[in-house]
Amino acid sequence: MMRDRGTGRSGADGGLAPHIPVLARAVIEQLSPRDGGVYLDGTFGAGGHTRLILQAANCRVISLDRDQSAIALGADLVAQSNGRLVLMQERFSEIESAMRANGVTHLDGILLDLGVSSMQLDQAERGFSFRNDGPLDMRMGRDGPSAADLVAHATERDLAAIIATLGEERFARAVARAIVRARADSPIETTGALADIISRVVRSKPGEIHPATRTFQALRMFVNDELGELATALQAAEQVLAPDGRLAVISFHSLEDRIVKQFFAQRGKAPAVSRHQPLIGGPAPSFRILTTKAIVADAEEIAENSRARSAKLRAGARTDAAPMQLAVTGLPSLPSLDDVMRGR
Repeated sequence: MMRDRGTGRSGADGGLAPHIPVLARAVIEQLSPRDGGVYLDGTFGAGGHTRLILQAANCRVISLDRDQSAIALGADLVAQSNGRLVLMQERFSEIESAMRANGVTHLDGILLDLGVSSMQLDQAERGFSFRNDGPLDMRMGRDGPSAADLVAHATERDLAAIIATLGEERFARAVARAIVRARADSPIETTGALADIISRVVRSKPGEIHPATRTFQALRMFVNDELGELATALQAAEQVLAPDGRLAVISFHSLEDRIVKQFFAQRGKAPAVSRHQPLIGGPAPSFRILTTKAIVADAEEIAENSRARSAKLRAGARTDAAPMQLAVTGLPSLPSLDDVMRGR
């Protein structure tokens, strides 16, 4: 389903308006900020989680966001932090680069809050949502091919694979076929135009999600390489967290949650033990798993913030063992954006 990271909106004065960060209490419990620590919030968004970390301890926070508008809206929080907060326009896959830029050698905690922010959904000109008609863009960092470029150049086969895999849309083939037929008549350049095309082949009953929801999610995830970014960030976190440094990840999509779950399971697995041979191969665990099951929002939080309904939080603490140097598993097999744009 279409998902986002909270309910923050920009205020009339350009600052941050009231914002309800998802799973706020659980995030702080799992990160366990301490005085003197250095923490990284990989998705600043409206600043809700960053603010909570700063309030929880006399620590420093480096906050990243691909979206320049989010960084600009955080200026007031930077001013209020007395030098404890640095905001950077950067992908969270570039954790190590951000650390070098700030003279930091290790981190005591990392938060990754995945998905699209409510601010991005609310801005029609960003093209993330079918709720308000706007240009079909969907780029978080406003660089590289847009969603309009994707639907203009991708083959029907690639579109169907992207929509089925990332959107979990059971009518993906019909949607892809309709897009290809429609673009032959005229370019698909707005969110409204694409939503209308999808609505003609995907039917929904009253009370169900909009027919375009899953397709829009898939295109956005693909354009921004969201799963690839996640995999790179997880590997970077294993490298840079200090012993007992915490990694907390909030996901909203089944594929994201599977990748995070498998990452912690793989890195938290102890070597096999035998009475004949005490340790049988395998490196020592690089993480201690803190959440045996994903933490989800309770009824009270969902009533206050319906966007927390699909959120899942998993967390682990870094051990003093060396990084395992293993590939992140669970990534779906899809062509790259460059290959799709070239028509493979």
